Amino acid sequence: MVSFRRLAIAMAVLAVFAALASAQTTPLTCQTNVAVTPTLRSEGFTEQTGDITLICTGGANQAVGSQLPQVNIALFYNSQVTSRLLPIAGVNNNVSEALLLLDDPGSGVASYYGTGVPFGTNAAQILCTTPTTGCIEFVQSVAGGPGATVASPIAVASASATAATPGPNVFQGIVSGNTITFFGIPILAPVTTGASRTIRITNARVNATSLGGGSSAGATPVIASISISGATSLQITNATPTVGFVQGGLAASATGATGFNQCVSVTRSSTNTLTFAENFPTAFKTRIAAQQNTSYAGQGIPSLGSLSAQNIPGAIYNSESNFVFPVNASQTAGLADFGTRLRAVFNNVPAGARIYVSTTNVNNNVIPIAPPAIIGGSAANTGAAATSFAQLVSSETAANGNAPGFFPVVAGTDLGSGNVPLVEIPVLNGSATAVWEVINTNPNASEQFKFGVFTTFASNVAQNSPPPGTATVNMSFAPAPPAFSASSGAAASSTLPIPRFIADPNAARNILTINICRTILLYPFVTNIQGFDTGLAIANTSTDPFGTGAQAGSCSLNWYQGTNNPAATNTGTIATGTVYTNLASTAVPGFNGYMIAVCNFQYAHGFAFVSDVGARNLAMGYLALVIPDPGSGSRNASPLSAAGGGTGENIAH
Repeated sequence: MVSFRRLAIAMAVLAVFAALASAQTTPLTCQTNVAVTPTLRSEGFTEQTGDITLICTGGANQAVGSQLPQVNIALFYNSQVTSRLLPIAGVNNNVSEALLLLDDPGSGVASYYGTGVPFGTNAAQILCTTPTTGCIEFVQSVAGGPGATVASPIAVASASATAATPGPNVFQGIVSGNTITFFGIPILAPVTTGASRTIRITNARVNATSLGGGSSAGATPVIASISISGATSLQITNATPTVGFVQGGLAASATGATGFNQCVSVTRSSTNTLTFAENFPTAFKTRIAAQQNTSYAGQGIPSLGSLSAQNIPGAIYNSESNFVFPVNASQTAGLADFGTRLRAVFNNVPAGARIYVSTTNVNNNVIPIAPPAIIGGSAANTGAAATSFAQLVSSETAANGNAPGFFPVVAGTDLGSGNVPLVEIPVLNGSATAVWEVINTNPNASEQFKFGVFTTFASNVAQNSPPPGTATVNMSFAPAPPAFSASSGAAASSTLPIPRFIADPNAARNILTINICRTILLYPFVTNIQGFDTGLAIANTSTDPFGTGAQAGSCSLNWYQGTNNPAATNTGTIATGTVYTNLASTAVPGFNGYMIAVCNFQYAHGFAFVSDVGARNLAMGYLALVIPDPGSGSRNASPLSAAGGGTGENIAH
């Protein structure tokens, strides 16, 4: 009996030790999660991916004072990584703004460490200053624990083996191609049931242009594959999370080319309305999300003036910047250079034509948008009226300042119709560029921004100014090539701006056309059959005593007789102050019908004389009718009367 009792006790003791051993050797396992899977713009080279979090549980006990095992965490994306490089001189040029955070420091979220303990979520954000090797940390024990009436010891990651001071919890990633690697990350196993540690990866940007604009499923996924190596085992579930979906972000359009007559001067005349529409609600972003009613899109930069911080792990900011963290006095991780910019590149602008654009978005080219009460930020966050607002800026690469409300904006110097504020943009070799920055946006609505385009030119037909032609526009996000090369824009850089985009991949849109001032003449009866013939005359009367600019040009004679119409003939150049004459029998033998002459100069006038051969028995003359030019919708000159035998003309020449 005694032997049996001793055996039972021994077996129970062995079972306890076995259970303890089992508890101490539970594998350290991390569950991968992407709380928000954002939509990335297919036009963007530097698109933000969703934060990846590893929620880790289990693991073995580690002795107080012992060094924590270190691991290397590598992420392989299915596109080039373009997070900003923040090089360390003499150490590594590929250190980046991509960050790994341990335990979401500064988030204020309740955690295993308990309130009041300066570790975990309550810890200050402390940078590891040796990103190529990581940072060595140690196990310490401090009083704490969740909900404990009497504080109980808990294990923490400490900066030293002897003092309970928090260790670094922010680590910079090294970028190479499509990979971000975080070296030497100290891993403190939670061990205790119900406890967990969070590893967050943020500020990872990728080149979304290589993934196209969508698939049959609606969007192309961005995939990150996670690999772990180092001194301890760390098992990952879902090692290939989807961190974003790519689709086109911009739908751009113009209202079509407005026609202008070369011979009529115009001053700031409305020519086109450009529309930039987002394809999904967060395609347009401010530089930094507004965080209170008095915020501006320049806010959110720690240690710069009185600006509030955009540095809460896991927060959704819907801005071009992500998790903003100064790594030193001159480098800031996560901070974009400006908000979303919209670019219009005008080409083939006829010489002598000047281009004006509205300085802000408009309802139409007569009614401007009223500026919002709070300039800068997100209407959704401020509670202000949801006014989408964009402002003309000095260039596509001019950086925003770091003070509230500072944007490199260009104010209006002229007014268009309806008091729309305008600025002339310089035309060089037929090209001009206008760039607007999104200053107020609503991330919960699909928005569009409209901008007015106006033109001015002085007519000088004698000098063929402005010359006939059609100006075009390409519309895109900005900055874009040629502000930088496409190949450099697709790679991580320490000098190129963020964000950056591809140039407009679509065909140029027509915005204005300068039409030559033509005269259209109708000869309603022309014949050379049954013994009759018709004499035709066209006078170029652009030389006159009234100061009209002298022009020379040809006339295309178009013949119509119901069926079997003869091919058009051409007069050749008719010099100013001269008269072209011909016979129908010479131009179109056997013709009986009417003729329309299209003359490429102002003030053409025509006369016809119909008679039998030799004008012995019957003859009649008439003036050709000047008819409206269908190409411009206006008359080139006042209509003429048609009458027999030398009736005069009623025109204001």
